[in-house]
Amino acid sequence: MDERMIPPWRWLETPAPHQREFAGQGLWDERTIADQAYALAGAEPDFVAFVEGEDVLTRAQLLADAEALSVALHARGLRPGEVIAFQVPNWREAAVINLAAALSGLVINPIVTIYRDHEVTQMLGDCGARAFFVAASFRGYDFASMAGRVQAALPDLAHVFTVRGAGDDDLAALIAEGRGKAFARPRVDPLGVKLVLYTSGTTGRPKGVLHSHVTLQRILAESTRAWGVTAGEVTLMPSPVTHISGYANGLEAPLVCGTRTVLMESWDAQAAMALIDRHACVGTTAATPFLVELAAAARASGNRLPSFRYFACGGAAVPSDLIPAANAAFENCRAFRVFGSSEVPLVTFGWPRDEHRAATTDGKIVDYRVRIVDADDRDLPDGAEGEILARGPGMLLGYADESQTREAITADGYFRTGDLGVREADGALTITGRKKDLIIRGGENISAKEIEDVLHLHPMVREAAVVAMPHTRLGEGVCAYVIAREGEVPLPAALAAHVAASGLAKQKIPERFELVDDFPRTASGKVRKDQLRADIKTKVAAT
Repeated sequence: MDERMIPPWRWLETPAPHQREFAGQGLWDERTIADQAYALAGAEPDFVAFVEGEDVLTRAQLLADAEALSVALHARGLRPGEVIAFQVPNWREAAVINLAAALSGLVINPIVTIYRDHEVTQMLGDCGARAFFVAASFRGYDFASMAGRVQAALPDLAHVFTVRGAGDDDLAALIAEGRGKAFARPRVDPLGVKLVLYTSGTTGRPKGVLHSHVTLQRILAESTRAWGVTAGEVTLMPSPVTHISGYANGLEAPLVCGTRTVLMESWDAQAAMALIDRHACVGTTAATPFLVELAAAARASGNRLPSFRYFACGGAAVPSDLIPAANAAFENCRAFRVFGSSEVPLVTFGWPRDEHRAATTDGKIVDYRVRIVDADDRDLPDGAEGEILARGPGMLLGYADESQTREAITADGYFRTGDLGVREADGALTITGRKKDLIIRGGENISAKEIEDVLHLHPMVREAAVVAMPHTRLGEGVCAYVIAREGEVPLPAALAAHVAASGLAKQKIPERFELVDDFPRTASGKVRKDQLRADIKTKVAAT
């Protein structure tokens, strides 16, 4: 492997220093996802692991397609330790690409479909991706053309492959190319880097979250046990499989827990009800808007979805009255709030059997040690608000960037979540705010600074401050406070068009602009975004 192919996390030790105590202690199933796929396919090859519309993938079919793809990727020059990325919706092909990466010892980089040239170029360039799988087109957007533009800017990106396209570089052609040829499976370290997943940071610079085979397996094994999900049962996955929740619970769970995933390409509550009934789905893990709309659809139709048992809800603000209202709409389902992030998935597992705690807290801490600290990192007692620090066998190995890792993980191995919360004596955790300057729009993390940087390039804008504002459906929307240059009066439509033209995803275009003479500031001149958030909250409530 020449120098340009070496990933940026070559400095990372295996296991990571903060995880050494977990190795060999029985906390991890120290097999790779590929090891587990072979075991499951050998035990029950005809079990359907994935359903997408009328199409299914049995364990044997999944493994055969992944082996064939692995052969083709090796023939194209891909080698263990290199990165392959995919940007496709919740299609069954995502499961094949993911397993092929695990079989080949490749690091997988899922990228959500809302991202365009700007974000995709940043992410692929940062991790040194060598191959990129994209939907040929999706929702009217030509991803293949975008991938071509991105490739032209990234000399290390050797291959662009399409999914549901045509030609020799389409996924179907690659699988056909490798079919029937011998697959030499390499040895893969289950504690090494398997996944690099980018999340928005407070600085606008994407952070590549690194996980191994064993970290996500640990979370899946423990959470499904807590929620009573057993092998052979069926779960619904409407969350994008390019997010940590959809990736783990959608693509990985069938290989770790022996379950079946019913994939939804796009969310629709009526369609979700039909799928739940048709496949006897027992539950899902998804963002708040999905629970709101599923419960509303159940009430309106009188269909109480008797097979559904749990809905783990997070990723956006969860009003305390939502949980009991949703539970009342279902026959057997119990909804509950959970807390976690790409870095520390599922710090809490929720309270499926305690409606009051499920509604008023963000769950019970399970499998993590949690510290609540003040601004000087001093531990606070139960009941006091402070920043949440978490450490456990399911946490990240680190970030792709060593400096970001040093900043985020303390000397004693705790991850700084940037979230504020209160822990109670019984282990309940309630999120009270965020130190991070992020907007969580329908479960999507959006960096305020990234949008501000674009607005500052507009000739009429002197200064911009972007904050979260209440959004009925998505939890939070994007609001931009703008100070215009002297003598200028920028129109909101023109500012929105300016952000759109920058190449940022459309979800990052502010839905509201507030033109002001100045911002509230601290004595040192720092913008008081807490006051801006309070201001827009009042204005939204008054409309």
